[in-house]
Amino acid sequence: MNSNTGQVAVADEQTKKYLTLLELSKAIASHRDLSGLFHDLACRLRTLFDFSHLGVIFHDGARNVMRLHLLETCEPTEWPSPVEIPMEGSIAGWVWQNQEPMIVRDLTLEDRFPVAKTLIKDPVKSVCTFPLTTAHQQLGVVTFWSEKAGAYDQLDLEFAKLVAAQIAVAVEAQCQQHRLARERDRSQLLLEINNTLVSNLNLQELISAISACLRRVMPHDVAGLALHDPATNKLRVTALEYPADEGFFIEDETIDLEGTPAGLAFTTRQPVMSGLDHSADPVGKRASLKSGCTVPLISHERALGVLGVASLRENAFTNDDIDLLDQVGRQVAIAVENALAFREIDALKNRLKEEKLYLEEEIRTEYNFEEIVGHSLVLKRVLQDVETVATTDSTVLIYGETGTGKELIAHAIHNLSQRRERTLVKVNCAAIPTGLLESEFFGHEKGAFTGAIDRRIGRFELANQGTIFLDEVEDIPLELQSKLLRVLQEQEFERLGSSRTLRVDVRVVAATNSDLTELVAEKKFRSDLYYRLNVFPITVPPLRERPEDISLLVNFFAQKFAQRMKKSIETVPKETMSVLTNYHWPGNIRELQNLVERAVILSRGSSLEIPLTELKQSTKVANHTNGSTSLEAVERAHILRVLGETSWVIGGPTGAATRLGLNRTTLNHRMRKLGISRPQP
Repeated sequence: MNSNTGQVAVADEQTKKYLTLLELSKAIASHRDLSGLFHDLACRLRTLFDFSHLGVIFHDGARNVMRLHLLETCEPTEWPSPVEIPMEGSIAGWVWQNQEPMIVRDLTLEDRFPVAKTLIKDPVKSVCTFPLTTAHQQLGVVTFWSEKAGAYDQLDLEFAKLVAAQIAVAVEAQCQQHRLARERDRSQLLLEINNTLVSNLNLQELISAISACLRRVMPHDVAGLALHDPATNKLRVTALEYPADEGFFIEDETIDLEGTPAGLAFTTRQPVMSGLDHSADPVGKRASLKSGCTVPLISHERALGVLGVASLRENAFTNDDIDLLDQVGRQVAIAVENALAFREIDALKNRLKEEKLYLEEEIRTEYNFEEIVGHSLVLKRVLQDVETVATTDSTVLIYGETGTGKELIAHAIHNLSQRRERTLVKVNCAAIPTGLLESEFFGHEKGAFTGAIDRRIGRFELANQGTIFLDEVEDIPLELQSKLLRVLQEQEFERLGSSRTLRVDVRVVAATNSDLTELVAEKKFRSDLYYRLNVFPITVPPLRERPEDISLLVNFFAQKFAQRMKKSIETVPKETMSVLTNYHWPGNIRELQNLVERAVILSRGSSLEIPLTELKQSTKVANHTNGSTSLEAVERAHILRVLGETSWVIGGPTGAATRLGLNRTTLNHRMRKLGISRPQP
């Protein structure tokens, strides 16, 4: 009787086990995610195993570690974050490597697995671990912990193996489903990103859109784009997305290529997954980032920069994540290349627009010198110097009185140089108000000062790879001379209102009608700037020192204006030419040009009719000025005479500046230098 009773009891126990196994099969079939499956298993397995904690531990082949998901209750809760377990010194590592179950009767007496004693805060003694293995792969292990020593002494190992095998099949199916869903989501993500890239050329908006797409399948806190700057050989942070702090982005922040994950990804052209060393980047350090993924941006065999995402959590990314980011990076590289090309085209378009406006302005203010005319020995020496220095990139300082043709010499230097295909940009330093000269030189950003309603490119940036001509350089204020010196020495500057340093390749040709050495002695001009400008000085002779060229110039201007006015000028009377040759010409070639133009207007026949009375009066006044024949005395007397004739009207078509062939600002400048002021009524 007792024997039969025992057999019935054993049969009931076996039935109970297999019924439980059947229930497990049903539970496995009814769940579509690992979290719900294992919480259900935790409840059902309590009838078969005595345990306080249930652990599912997966093997991470990339890092060769075990990742523990610990369940303390059978109530549905959030799937716990994994805890990383090393292979050595852990029961899970031993079971996975040997593919054999492991039962520890009393953990406190076990010395082989020190890691096992630190995994659970609650006191446990006995441990039972089984491998989770299918016909296709070794997934990991399942572990039961109990507070009782020897809790698994009477465990039916064969039945427990069946349970573990069934769990393994379920886990494999769930992992496969999860993998398929992840691949589907990532394929959809790549399609969305591709659509985003096609429709967006703004890099900041681009990184914001990409980050929003990625965050659904790859949670992160920061996303950034850094492009390589060849000038500094560093990565420059171009766009940054950090929703937690919208003011976090620092414009033009740089990242070193050495010792940073971003630099490593760029130089090796390989994806980089970083841990705590992510703080080596300035962005990572400021945001206290703990982990990150960075991939290079490569298009047409050219490394453009890097794309990265980072997290405030440790070990936030997997190898699958970095593979996905690498695929995204390949798409982003094409978009970045297109954006850079568009930016370059836009910059060139703006530059051409600026050059067009500048050239139109030049056409309106051009002195109409079409070529250098003359065969005098002094002029030939000047032209030899021009030919010598033009082929170099040396700075040239042109000396000469007003109206001698200094700008024409600057044009000749540019046209004979290797920069002749680029722009010659002119700046009249005396004609621009002092407060606007810095903006004129270097440009400004929108909002840099009152009235700066848009960004403006400065003359130095406009002259990049060309030549800039600084006329009347002595009028540059002292506070601006140091910045000009920096451009000459370092070829770099910043626009007003910007901290970004711009580099240019510009040849400087300057001109002055003053004695700069005297201005240096008077502390009105920086000596270091003077020496930097005076590398190759050229002195343009005044017209009175080349009288043999006057007849050539008269005939040249006469034919030029006659053709424009549709007149025929065939001769110049000898008496007229004699007077012109003996005249002192305080206004030099510019004065001669304007005189001949007036003469062509007045001429009624084929002979040039020049108003000689005007020249004779000017000569007479000059000869009676304190008995002096100095240039300043003659020029002062001539300006005073013309001012008197125009009732001291300086500007306008009938003003003194027009009659003298000068710009209004230039005449004002000469009047200040000669001490000429309007007499009081």
